[in-house]
Amino acid sequence: MSPVYFDHNATTPLSPTALKSLQDSLVEFGNPSSIHTFGRGPKKILRDLRELLAQTLGCHGVEICLTSCASEANTSILQTAWRWGRENQRNEIITSTVEHPSVAKTIEQFEIDFLESHGAVVHRLAPLRDGTFPIEKLKALLGEKTALVSIMAANNETGTVFPFHKIAKLAKAAGALVHMDGVQLLGKIPFSFKNWEGDYLSLSAHKFYSLKGLGAAIIRRGSPWDSLIRGGPQERQRRAGTENVQAAASWVGSLIEWREKAEKNLVLLAQLRDHFEARVMEEIPDVEIPCASAPRIPNTSSLIIAGIQGETLLMSLDLKGFAVGTGAACSSGRPEPSATLLGFGLTRAEAESSLRVSFGWFNQLAEVDAFVDTLKTVVSRLRNLNPKYLRSQLANTPQEEVLID
Repeated sequence: MSPVYFDHNATTPLSPTALKSLQDSLVEFGNPSSIHTFGRGPKKILRDLRELLAQTLGCHGVEICLTSCASEANTSILQTAWRWGRENQRNEIITSTVEHPSVAKTIEQFEIDFLESHGAVVHRLAPLRDGTFPIEKLKALLGEKTALVSIMAANNETGTVFPFHKIAKLAKAAGALVHMDGVQLLGKIPFSFKNWEGDYLSLSAHKFYSLKGLGAAIIRRGSPWDSLIRGGPQERQRRAGTENVQAAASWVGSLIEWREKAEKNLVLLAQLRDHFEARVMEEIPDVEIPCASAPRIPNTSSLIIAGIQGETLLMSLDLKGFAVGTGAACSSGRPEPSATLLGFGLTRAEAESSLRVSFGWFNQLAEVDAFVDTLKTVVSRLRNLNPKYLRSQLANTPQEEVLID
């Protein structure tokens, strides 16, 4: 069997339609801001992308601002909201403990830079390990000093879906701006920007079977906006710089493919995940799915596997031809376990014993079965090399004490 990719929350391959659209666009070298013949083809690609995104998301084309990535969109949105808050005597931000670093680090910097000069206050809400979002704590924190509520739609590591409609409604009632990191939303959750009450949504093309180097900020008409990158008049004066036409063409292709196969793909993803989890829980002992009872995007499964180190498991599976993710250091280059998993209340040992499997449109049931068979073998071998785990089996030691050696 060829190498199998089960890490779609990190990035996705180009879909066939996206690849075809990209190939067709390679002859379009003109600048989309040019008014002559060579600029018309690239400009049409951008126009087609806005139209498809607007139709898919239920927003208006003028509300779409293309960026280089979702991190840029997040940073632009957060800086806009914080500036608006200072101007309106609102100095508090509410976020969660499990946000993407592009949100978490930016807010952390606001907290450092403006603590003395503007009295910046950041409230970080921690979901429970079962994925439950603390909506009552959010209600208690909201008030006339709240500038921004920034909570992601769905978590990239656990797949947990947060109650984004309730969050937005409560925040807007308090007069705050609302931002939602929607990178894991597109193609996984039914969503209408029109029916959601928030102000800003951020997206990424490469998490949707398109090229890297392109993202989008969806900005509700009437909501404030500050340009992070200044210079040219692109994106209705909201983001300077020549747009990434080829990435836009690939996103057009993947959106077309999604519209044709949306229902089929959502059913497939849920089937793959449910089949995987059922086999794992039946055939591999001492495994926990922390957020199994919570609403989740259909493609994601996060496991805690006692008696193993996640990075060792990941590398062993990679040698067997399976690409997955883990909350251990090797998945990110960081010396610490995943801050997101710790934010859900997992211990350091649990985070370091985690495995994330995220399925995609082109995965098959036979690949899942082959993966589970391999996972059983690898986990058994690694546990047999862990004396502490073996002793626990003899002494019936509680498993939380022996997650790793």
